[in-house]
Amino acid sequence: MSILEDLKLQYKIGGIANKMIYWNVGLFILSIPLFYQFTSGFFDYPTWLAVSSEPMEALYKPWSLITYAFFHQGFMHLFFNMMVLHFSSRLFLTFFTQKQYLGLYLLSAFFAGLVYVLSFYLLGYSSTMVGASGSIMALLVATTTYQPLMEIRLLLIGNVKLWHITGVLLLLDLLQIQLGNTGGHIAHLSGALFGFIYIKLLQNGTDLSRIVTSVIDFFANLFTVKKTTPFKKVHVNPKKPVAKQAGKIVTKDKTQQQIDEILDKISQSGYDSLTAEEKEFLFRAGK
Repeated sequence: MSILEDLKLQYKIGGIANKMIYWNVGLFILSIPLFYQFTSGFFDYPTWLAVSSEPMEALYKPWSLITYAFFHQGFMHLFFNMMVLHFSSRLFLTFFTQKQYLGLYLLSAFFAGLVYVLSFYLLGYSSTMVGASGSIMALLVATTTYQPLMEIRLLLIGNVKLWHITGVLLLLDLLQIQLGNTGGHIAHLSGALFGFIYIKLLQNGTDLSRIVTSVIDFFANLFTVKKTTPFKKVHVNPKKPVAKQAGKIVTKDKTQQQIDEILDKISQSGYDSLTAEEKEFLFRAGK
């Protein structure tokens, strides 16, 4: 199996967290020839992708309050965000569903972007912002709010409580908010606030992620072509090829059984635990 086919398979079966990382990395690569200023050495994202601190820009381009969370200002910005996203995603999906993950990611991005616009307007600053940090902090704080005493093993440190890690990150944002990257730190803290609010509402029976799920389902049903099957007269043939059908069913069951065994292995040990033959079989079965 080629590297490209392996990546396609991982994207297909890897779940929402994998897909989110693929989207962030893919859009960053795509943005290099489109928006990177090689003479100046920085990305110049247009305001229809990056969220602008000018309220009228955000008002006329409301989608920018979401799209900014999929672009980054440099490789290191992307690298550290994806590291923390991978860490936060694994923790969040231990307790919650993929639909809740997607809903929280998008809603927290919108909330963090909105707080950024309002705060910069009040402070009299003018700038643009990109980055997934607000959504990442929302995932991390949501999990911490739900399970603060969960133990995490860190290299060279040992076991620590999840709230210790989250508390240190939030404290660093508070201390650095006046030193530089003010917009980024505001997005981090507002995303963290939204993650806290999300869990508290969820514990009271209100799942905000259903807003995103309802919108996605609406557009999915809107563009889905409903097939109408015309009435057909059915002629019953008393002589059915029983043996042939039974043979097909057995073959299908064996294939499905092997797929189920491989998927169970992925859920227990991860995709990297598969052998080359198992990856090849799963890729062929997915076509």
